[in-house]
Order: sequence, then C-alpha cells, then structure tokens
Amino acid sequence: MTGSEQNNAPDHAPGSTGSAIGKVGDQIRQPLWLLAELTYACPLQCPYCSNPMNFANIKSELTTEQWLDVFRQARAMGATQLGLSGGEPLTRPDLVELITEARKMGFYTNLITSGVGMDASKVAEFKEAGLDHIQISFQASSEDLNDLIAGTDAFKHKVEMAKAVKANGYPMVLCFVTHRQNIDQVDEILDLAVSLEADYVELATTQYYGWAMHNRDQLLPLKDQLVKAEAVAHRYQDDLKGKMKIYYVVPDYYEERPKACMNGWGNVFLTVTPDGTALPCHAARELPNMALPNVKDMSVKEIWEDSNDFNMFRGFDWMQEPCRSCDEKEKDFGGCRCQAFMLTGDPTKADPVCSKSPDHHLIEAALERGRLEAEKTVIDAKPLVFRNPKNSKQLSD
Repeated sequence: MTGSEQNNAPDHAPGSTGSAIGKVGDQIRQPLWLLAELTYACPLQCPYCSNPMNFANIKSELTTEQWLDVFRQARAMGATQLGLSGGEPLTRPDLVELITEARKMGFYTNLITSGVGMDASKVAEFKEAGLDHIQISFQASSEDLNDLIAGTDAFKHKVEMAKAVKANGYPMVLCFVTHRQNIDQVDEILDLAVSLEADYVELATTQYYGWAMHNRDQLLPLKDQLVKAEAVAHRYQDDLKGKMKIYYVVPDYYEERPKACMNGWGNVFLTVTPDGTALPCHAARELPNMALPNVKDMSVKEIWEDSNDFNMFRGFDWMQEPCRSCDEKEKDFGGCRCQAFMLTGDPTKADPVCSKSPDHHLIEAALERGRLEAEKTVIDAKPLVFRNPKNSKQLSD
C-alpha cells in the first residue's frame, strides 16, 4: 500500500466535549473509506513495503464470501470508497467477482496494484466488472533501478499495463514511492509519466513502517536531495498545469509539524487485513495493548463503534502535553500514533516529527544516521533488506 488512501477526508465536526476526532455530536462518525488488504502475497520484494514484517506467519485469508460480507457491512454504515490492495491484489483469483459485487453495492472501487499479474484482457475484464479506478505503482523511472528495488523484472510490464489502463478509458494514475535511492530521478520519473500520458502522478514519500522502518537508514533522503527534488516537482507542476496533476509531499521527517495521520484515528479509514483483522490504521499492529478485533468474530459496526482499539485515540483526552494544550491539535491530531510508538515507545506521546515535541531530537538523530549511512562506501554500507517470506521469518523470529 502506498499511502494514497490518506487524502480527501472531511474536516472533523464538534464533539460533545469540544472538538472530537471521529465524532459528530455524541455520535461516532461512520467510516468513509474501506481499505481491503486482500492478501499479503506479492511478486515484488520492495524494501519499503508497509506490510508487517512477519507477514509470512499470517497464513489465512478471508474467503470470497467473507470479504463480500465485510463490504456489505461497511457499505451499510456509509462507506463509499473501497480500496483493493495487498500485497498484490491481483494474486486473488476472485478479484473480478469482488469488484463486480462491490460495484453493485454502490462502492467507488479503487485497485491499488503493481500491475504484475495483469494483462490487457484483464484490464478490459475489470472495466466490464465496473472497476472505477486503477493506480499502478512504479519503483523508479529506469528499468535497472525499478527492477532492482522491486526484486524482479517488472518495469517493461508495468509500462505496458499503464498503456492498457489508458486504452480502456481509465484515468492514468501512477504512483512512485520516493526515497534516497530514486529521489534524484524525479525529473526522469515525471518525463516517464508524461510519455505515458498520465493524468495523475503521486510522488509518494516512503512512510517508515514495516520494512521501510527496518531499512530507514538506507532510504531516508538527504536534505540536498529533497531540496532539488521539490524544486523539480514544482517546476513540472507549473509546466503541466491543466494537463497532469502532480502530488508531491515533503517527507514528514523534514517537517516542523506532523501529518494528520489517516485524517484522525478511527475517523475516516477502516482497514481490514487478509486474515480479517480490523485496524484504524494500516500500521496499528505495531502498537501495544491492541486487542486486534477480527471481522470473523465481531461485526464491522461493533468493531468501529465499540472496540477499544478504534476508540483508543479518538477525541483528545488521551493526549499528553504539549499536544493537549496545543492550538494545532485539531489540525494534526497529535500526529501519527504508530510513529510516536516506534520512536519513543509510547503511542500517547507527541509525534517526534513535531518541533514542539520533547522527543524531536529522535528525528534529528535518525536524519543524522541516514546521512552517515549515505557517506559510506558500497562495501561498508548496510545492505537493504528486501521483503520476502524468507526474510520475514528470519526477522520476526
């Protein structure tokens, strides 16, 4: 998953005790987005994958009917957007059936894919089934680097699939996950997007969860790389205005304020993982004291409204200082709970990205470690650990 599901959420509304995330009056706001992580299986081995590092230990997947039941429940609660992701959702043999039935329910359906496992006839089949939107991810603008990061020969096929998507009348939506290894290619990335007649391009900054957190020292871009890439992106945005929309977000490690993660905990997004675990954030498995409710055991409504997990960081009562008295808490909600936990060991602390956080030095230290790693020779540098079942088992043991 690339993170493109995290935008376009509505502003929060006043709660019963001041403004409260995820609540309208005394009622919990219903989910708008259902992210269905259909499988952790994937032909790629990207070292920035946000899937859990122990994904190989998660054997079971929801059946077709179980997924359709989740769709029905979420739709009945008011969810309108459905993201189909993974892993690689194309590995599911029932994908066309899931799309067909979800469209009948009234979902706007989004397929988030590497394109590997798809061909032109499959794209046409998706169109016939009523799929609304396809986003294809690339790892780089050049074949060599793309295939190195992906861990497989995929670049040429991705290009062909992007063309097939366009030929079937879909808007061309491309996603490039940026990091130190490819951020110097931003101009070439955007030239590739132009050549493919892309309508939308997301330069999606690596989010440091899962495999990306393990590889953070090798993936964090340097400050000078970031400055140059941002200038290039803005130039292309100006030159292509009205022709192609380019979304570029500065890595939050370089920001002074944290991102409004998931537009508020349990506010807009509901994630269901391959085994049926429901999460208010795709990285929430990382947090302590999580019950991890499962759609096989509880209804989606019970999980969303009544579970401790989904209520854990709603509102503001859970906040420590400086967040509790901060006049920006209704904008950023204290930042990312998973990031706060991974960096400080306490999910209730301010996201260290924030310059007001007493733990901001942890971000500065991470940037310095990344800088020092970048200065090492090829022989001395720490190798990237690629996502695959073998590494997953080794690293989770």
